[in-house]
Amino acid sequence: MKWILPLTLLTACMPMVSKSPEGDLERARRVLMATPLIDGHNDLPWAIRESKTAPRDVDAYDLRKRTAGHTDLDRLRAGMVGGQFWSLYIPGEIADSGFARVQMEQIDIARRMVEKYPDRFEWALTAHDLRQAHKEGKIGSVLGLEGGHAIENSLGTLRAYYDLGARYMTLTHNVTTDWADAALDSAKHGGLTEFGKEVVREMNRMGMLVDLAHVSPATMSDALDVTEAPVIFSHSGARALVDHKRNVPDSILKRVTANGGVVMVPFVTAFVSPAVAAYEHDEQLFGADLRKKSGGYTAAVRDAMREWRSAHPMPQATLSQVADQIEYVRRIAGVDHVGIGGDFDGITTVVVGLEDVSKYPALFAELAHRGWSDEDLAKLAGENILRVLERAEQVAARLQKSRPPSTRTIAELDGPAAAAPKPAQ
Repeated sequence: MKWILPLTLLTACMPMVSKSPEGDLERARRVLMATPLIDGHNDLPWAIRESKTAPRDVDAYDLRKRTAGHTDLDRLRAGMVGGQFWSLYIPGEIADSGFARVQMEQIDIARRMVEKYPDRFEWALTAHDLRQAHKEGKIGSVLGLEGGHAIENSLGTLRAYYDLGARYMTLTHNVTTDWADAALDSAKHGGLTEFGKEVVREMNRMGMLVDLAHVSPATMSDALDVTEAPVIFSHSGARALVDHKRNVPDSILKRVTANGGVVMVPFVTAFVSPAVAAYEHDEQLFGADLRKKSGGYTAAVRDAMREWRSAHPMPQATLSQVADQIEYVRRIAGVDHVGIGGDFDGITTVVVGLEDVSKYPALFAELAHRGWSDEDLAKLAGENILRVLERAEQVAARLQKSRPPSTRTIAELDGPAAAAPKPAQ
């Protein structure tokens, strides 16, 4: 026997899809007026450091004018950005006197940048601060460490960064540390070492969010086993849609639901477009083969790479593909566990339709067109990450009543060999 549903019931079961692009954009803007759009990752402090005209000069990199990068004040206003985690990125491969000095310089750049524009930026150390800044028409500004190598295996250094305003730390960048495996490097530990687990526990005690954006699946799993607070992925997509090592497997997405965390979908072309990911894979293989044959990155290799790129134009990623990623994370992890982590000023190619920080409303309009409710758009924009911050603050308040700052060392927990000086990169 076949069951035939009335047309009215069939219609009720189908997602609402708007037929008015103007109406979709108007609705997106209405949501972003009421709820702060909080982006999980913007590399503007590093763009200032690497400026070709005035490196490290916060005054010269004038955000009141249109910048050479993706971010300035006018475009932030057009994008209706209400809160921003400014990334404190330093390369894990950097050949320097030590990671901590460079990290402190990046904190200095970020702090001077925020303080230069008090009419537009407001320091935010808590979820309440972010909400208050949005009410005042300012962009709540939070700092996030990108890469656990910056703590130089020291919990005291980790605490000092927290005191300077860092409210998340990505456990690794692209290089495996002495205590955590990275997604894009060789696995040396099978996830987190005992010291790595202590890092997570100390972050919980302070109220610093554990960011798993750059780590291996084993490290993701270990961190989820240890943490007492929700985690974030500040700029990662779904691996089921694009098989890139920086994206999150379904098995972890499901654990994020149980943990209460949030996956903040990026605008990184290779993370959201299968065609771009395949192109970059082929480009890397071709370049590696050339360097192997030529004994290094020679002028001939550079010429051959230019010729290869000319003959193989890079495909484009689209706003629709970013929306697909967001909808997939929503489907697997739930609407309470998805956010936005654009990675602007940390990317060299851009998504068509999401070229800079002015374009966020277009993405929300696309999701409105696909049938997202105002409530769900608000969760994506900022309510989810605000909930995570609030929960982390509650966990920290509880832990600080029973747990003093940890004095454990990597030598004590992982053995003397783990603490031995490493050769310069």
